[in-house]
Amino acid sequence: MNIQVNDSFNLLSDPKLSFLKDALSPNKVKSVFKNYFPDLIKNNTLSTIKVVRYKAKKRCLIEYQFTGKEEFSLLGKVRFKGTDTKSYYLQKYLWENGFNDHSLDTVSVPQPIGVIPQWKMWLQRKVPGYTTTLLLGKLDGVTIAEKIAYAAYKLHQFPAKTDRYHTIDNELHILYEKLPLVSELYPHWKRRLREILKECDRLGKSLSYIPSLGIHRDFYTDQIIINDSRLYLLDLDLYCYGDPSLDIGNFIAHITEYSLRVLGDFQALKDREIALQEAFIQLTGEESRKRIMIYKFLALVRHIYISTQIKERNAYTEELIRLCESYLETEII
Repeated sequence: MNIQVNDSFNLLSDPKLSFLKDALSPNKVKSVFKNYFPDLIKNNTLSTIKVVRYKAKKRCLIEYQFTGKEEFSLLGKVRFKGTDTKSYYLQKYLWENGFNDHSLDTVSVPQPIGVIPQWKMWLQRKVPGYTTTLLLGKLDGVTIAEKIAYAAYKLHQFPAKTDRYHTIDNELHILYEKLPLVSELYPHWKRRLREILKECDRLGKSLSYIPSLGIHRDFYTDQIIINDSRLYLLDLDLYCYGDPSLDIGNFIAHITEYSLRVLGDFQALKDREIALQEAFIQLTGEESRKRIMIYKFLALVRHIYISTQIKERNAYTEELIRLCESYLETEII
């Protein structure tokens, strides 16, 4: 059988990534998988190897497709500085304690498969379905938003261990670092950006202390896949102790930015944003409301910088500035 190898990023042109040579070689892959995961692949045949994502100097994602008794794909997550075993063992712990494919609440994580240290890789099953980016705008988008709130709450309540923390000071530091870079690109916005940053500082410092819980920390629409009624949480690489409202505020900010950039109206999915927020507040208490609004604002400010780094988003930078300014006048107390 001819096994197709698709490396559109040409990884092996980088001598520092030579350790991935075998990970892209059909014969080596078959040999290693047979050794590491014999029961998983014994009735299946490798059909395709594809590099599906690449971030220079940091990481890549390789998909291994199998045919045979069942068709499935494994996703190999590679971190160039060394295998991200923390994420693997966190996901394994979640899978074994209420987040598997049979959880009664239908909130899961993809099944972790194992680690291949020589490739700096750990693997999980690829989950079929659609990201919430594609589904929130559908007729049942409000219901999906409410379930997302529960999924976040379930993760926050789970007693997983981590040695990483993300505080409001860390969140503000990102903005202190990134917004001046926007001012360098667009000096005529310097005063407006300075005022926004000053308000970020005021709002962040107005937050009272609450006990930290385990949070996703990169929670947005592409990090959730829905397959029928089951919802899967993806990419827990930044999992840490922090404020649970950060996840919800960040998620809502991404909906707002997507609505502005793709749908042409930042309020296009407002009812979904409200449903997500109110469902989470119902689970956690009214004190979460202000915290969510502040973290939403901080995430939108971060999107000002992000818009300058992605060519297709450059046209929306000033609209995001105006949006943040309007929120300071109307939404944040």
